[in-house]
Amino acid sequence: MIAYLVRRLWQMVPTLAGVILLVFFLFKFFGGDPSEILAGQIADPQQIESIRRQLGLDQPWWVQIGIFLEQIFTFDFGQSWITRESVSGIFTSRLPATLTVMIPILVLDVLLAIPIAMFVAYVRGSLADRAIVAICVVAMSISFLVYIIFGQYVFGFLLGWFPVQGWSDQLAVNLVKYAPLPVILAVFVSLAPQTRLYRTFFLDEIHHDYVRTARAKGLDERVVMFKHVLRNAMIPILTNVAVQLPSIFVGSFLIEVFFSIPGLGREVFLAVNRSDYPVIQAVTIYLAVLTMLINLAADLLYRLVDPRVVLR
Repeated sequence: MIAYLVRRLWQMVPTLAGVILLVFFLFKFFGGDPSEILAGQIADPQQIESIRRQLGLDQPWWVQIGIFLEQIFTFDFGQSWITRESVSGIFTSRLPATLTVMIPILVLDVLLAIPIAMFVAYVRGSLADRAIVAICVVAMSISFLVYIIFGQYVFGFLLGWFPVQGWSDQLAVNLVKYAPLPVILAVFVSLAPQTRLYRTFFLDEIHHDYVRTARAKGLDERVVMFKHVLRNAMIPILTNVAVQLPSIFVGSFLIEVFFSIPGLGREVFLAVNRSDYPVIQAVTIYLAVLTMLINLAADLLYRLVDPRVVLR
């Protein structure tokens, strides 16, 4: 296990190096001149040249790569060009709000999708199975933006159950008052595709020989489903969850913007609109690192779910 972990971490090095080089050259040659963006349209050449020296843009590109690497490994990307707030401070202050929304979405999505998918796989071919699949298809065909507008109008304005916008400094207040509506809408949107996908995983396992053998031995159908089918279907489910985690973070951008949640997603959205390169670069690099670590964690969990899995 330790040897596999060390080997996987070592294999991340070239991947991370490729991401760093890609981000650097994209912003270097295709993102526009940062000094001109900071100076504004009415700046004179002397101001632009002064800003270039302050940012180190007058140095050769290999020196700038060294500066960029130092920023990455010291977690210091300097200050936001617009708000003058440190990028590390933006991460530490905005990330809790994002996690307050993301973690319930992920947990509820998995806890609801798995039993529903197992149920429709158990009653496969029945009216309930066809009805749930049809509902999932219809739900997947509607844009998330439509759900947000409809949810805010019905639950916020008509019924008054939840506030449409707002946030506080207290976690309990956010979880009870401000987070439920965006979490409910996000879970409802993601539940449909996840249910259909997990249903496919369960149906694939149900047709294997070991399930027929278990039934031939006289095991109860619930034992077959929970002890055998669910355990073997957890590997593709874990893979899907690992792939879904970064997408949930990206999807939080839209949620935080429409519900005025002061999270990292809204900050990145504003940074893109303002061409705030330090914030965008930091989020891009650290999201890539997070994706690689999540994939590694999923591979390690395979062994926990199924002892037959050999990590090589």
